[in-house]
Amino acid sequence: MDWCRYRFRRVWWLAAPPDAVYAVLERAEEYPRWWPQVREVAPLDETTGTARFRSFLPYDLVVTARALRHDPAARVLEIGLGGDLEGWVRWTLTGEGAGTRVLYEQEVEVRARLLRALAVPGRPVFRANHALMMRGGRRGLAAHLRAV
Repeated sequence: MDWCRYRFRRVWWLAAPPDAVYAVLERAEEYPRWWPQVREVAPLDETTGTARFRSFLPYDLVVTARALRHDPAARVLEIGLGGDLEGWVRWTLTGEGAGTRVLYEQEVEVRARLLRALAVPGRPVFRANHALMMRGGRRGLAAHLRAV
């Protein structure tokens, strides 16, 4: 097992139409407005930017994100990551009843030196940190969609 590799899969159900959810998710530069753990997003050009994250651990992760797939018809967003995390993230949205099913998938390798050094003893804490970040994202997105 490579202790520095992670695969995450989360499913969110939101009481908003899929196109409305997609419209929010495709504007990554606005994530800090509704996702507390996304501290900063800075566009570099049309398809690339940097982002800084921090959940409950006192450690910032900084990544360069590059759009790999932007498909409004299929409601899929896929982003390549480099920097402290190397890999990809994908959002897939489907209509479900009066709302939206949001599938979040992520496969990454931790590249940050300190986190690699703490890979074995820190793994359960890192996974919990990610789970709290995702919970904050779901709650923030739901509240943002209600306010819009």
